Amino acid sequence: MSARELSALIHTRKLSARELMQACLQRIELVNPKINAIVAKLDDDHCLALADEADQVAARGEMPGPLHGIPFAFKDMEAAVGFPQTLGSLIFKNFEPAEDTVLVERLRGAGVLAIGKTNVPEFGLGSHTYNKVYGTTLNPYDTTKSAGGSSGGAGAALAAGLLAIADGSDLGGSLRNPANFNNIVALRPTVGLVPTAPTSLPLVGFIAKGPMARSVADTAFLLSVMAGPDPRDPGCYPSDPSTFAQPLGRDLSGVKVAWCPDLGGLPLDPSVRSVLEGQRATFEDLGCMVEDACPDLSGAEDIFLTIRAWMVANSLAPLIEHFRDQMKPEVIWELESGAAVSGADVAKAMAGHSELIERMRCFQEKYEFTLCAVNQVPPFDAAIDWPKEIDGVPMEHYIAWMRSAYWITATFCPAISVPAGFTADGLPVGIQIVGRYRDDLGVLQIAEAFEQATGFGRQRPAIALA
Repeated sequence: MSARELSALIHTRKLSARELMQACLQRIELVNPKINAIVAKLDDDHCLALADEADQVAARGEMPGPLHGIPFAFKDMEAAVGFPQTLGSLIFKNFEPAEDTVLVERLRGAGVLAIGKTNVPEFGLGSHTYNKVYGTTLNPYDTTKSAGGSSGGAGAALAAGLLAIADGSDLGGSLRNPANFNNIVALRPTVGLVPTAPTSLPLVGFIAKGPMARSVADTAFLLSVMAGPDPRDPGCYPSDPSTFAQPLGRDLSGVKVAWCPDLGGLPLDPSVRSVLEGQRATFEDLGCMVEDACPDLSGAEDIFLTIRAWMVANSLAPLIEHFRDQMKPEVIWELESGAAVSGADVAKAMAGHSELIERMRCFQEKYEFTLCAVNQVPPFDAAIDWPKEIDGVPMEHYIAWMRSAYWITATFCPAISVPAGFTADGLPVGIQIVGRYRDDLGVLQIAEAFEQATGFGRQRPAIALA
């Protein structure tokens, strides 16, 4: 069932929180050992006690929010009191946070019942969810494949029916990539719509937190809880989160859309290209004016990699001296790259970033939406660390294969991943819809229209139907 349906049933007392919790626990017991999506789970009795407490609150007519009674597992990058915050690292295996992040605080306030965490890569770096604390998260559509990352545990849990909604965060594609790999929906919001506090770099802005779900409507529903300013995050702008809880219907006749699956020449796996090309006509049938056009993203590569390395080094550099032997090679590479970044390098990247954002703004004056690949590859073998080549083109480093995601990150525009079809092997492929700055509602509207026209998101993995 959708999160909206569950919320309505709980609020009208037609479904109890205990009944819903029992259903989730049964599904977790059956499926989670096969995919390893939810980690650090509370024992079943504790979970049921939380549900009983929620039912007692409901009986008094005191339901605190729209997500009252809905089981939830926070991404393991989030600090949540009562759960370890390992960040997927042995260094923090036993770390217990003393305070919630603003996002966790907001979700608890909306009534979710926290039962565990969702798995992440080490320090959330890379788009393949494996670590030495909890192991590898596997794709519900094919358990030999990656579930993506860094919100891979959340993506797999949603696809397999363990949860109805989930939170995620996105630097280089960590919301969009696992949504793409797991045939679900995830929105990387406009930077500043959802608070990211606490953070040591509050105004840098590249990281965005956002919603994940099995449908666009549920993604918007969760965003209505997550969005909105908070004084602890000076990077947030004023907004009306209730907008996202409203119906998303819209007439798209005459809307100009830019079609550029490979963002102007990025290598694209033929199976991904084939799926995407087959969906151009869908947008035309919706009334959109689809034109071959691509924004000028020159410089996005150096801008993103420079600022990312600087950000990661700022957060993790003190650890490398004492814990180097407990870090995966990609983390070490990231930290060493960050250590080599000078103040002049950062200044150059930020100046280039302002120019990139302005070019994107000018492009979007003509094209309201841009359509492109989320991932340049289909879900890959879970036994490898990362794809080393795409369509015969070698990848230089561990995130090179996800340029189609992190180049869009650098625009600061809202971007959503929506199911777009399957490869001949039955592996999910999503399409990335990029909107104008702060037009998150528009992105959700066109995404829902596409979702309703195609129905790919309703095709659940066999593991979820067992």
